Amino acid sequence: MTREEKAEQLFRSGYNCAQAVIGAFCDDLGLDFDTAMKISEGFGAGFGRMRLTCGAVSGMGMVAGMMLSRGAGEGNTRSEVYAAVHDMSEEFAEKNGSIICGDLLGLNKKEYESKPEERTAEYYKKRPCVMCVKDCVRIAEKRFFNND
Repeated sequence: MTREEKAEQLFRSGYNCAQAVIGAFCDDLGLDFDTAMKISEGFGAGFGRMRLTCGAVSGMGMVAGMMLSRGAGEGNTRSEVYAAVHDMSEEFAEKNGSIICGDLLGLNKKEYESKPEERTAEYYKKRPCVMCVKDCVRIAEKRFFNND
């Protein structure tokens, strides 16, 4: 299964957009899947369903951190990580028009409801989330894994 397929499978099985992206890379990153799902859960639906930065983009940023950061006490790698996040986010925005969840969903009003919508066939028809997840996986693969 490709990373894109894995990410789509995760999203369609109920994980949020951030979880689906980071989950597709857990094996590559040596990251425990359960831990990754817990850490990334709050980033879904535009950060806690507030419709801010797209959760898939946030998941892509997590991949950048895992790939580039040396971690605490090992030297400051923020500039490198931030540059990668910026470049990947720009690429995503060029294709999708924005990195803001509310914009991607076409919401004209500020919406906040903490309870996620039920995942139905209609849900998937009206949302670009699966494509956003797949785009973020492709961008991260290109950046860090050369589409291997």
